[in-house]
Amino acid sequence: MPQVLTMRGPNQESTVRARNLRREQTAAESKLWACLRNRQLGDVKFARQVAIGPFFADFCCRDAKLIIEIDGVTHETPDELASDARRTAWLEAQGYRVIRFRNEEMMGDLDFVLQKIQQSL
Repeated sequence: MPQVLTMRGPNQESTVRARNLRREQTAAESKLWACLRNRQLGDVKFARQVAIGPFFADFCCRDAKLIIEIDGVTHETPDELASDARRTAWLEAQGYRVIRFRNEEMMGDLDFVLQKIQQSL
């Protein structure tokens, strides 16, 4: 029996990509998601791999208009840093605040990361 694809929102391609990103999350993303899911942090709802325009936010609190990005080593090259800056500028123009953490921060000092997120809320 073929799998029935149900989607949230108007773009099936974005929905499929978001589902794949959620399935293939990094260890750092998984660690943070364990703390954010089910309104565990400040009773605020977060979603992961949210399509916003042409981008996918790692984590997003729509009510607070807050996006959390977890960046790995690929985000350290000049081209990637420039790309991240353009992406952040676009998201901020849409009314979102973007905060970024490196994988090392997530894996090394989760309490610090959670504190910074709570302060941003």
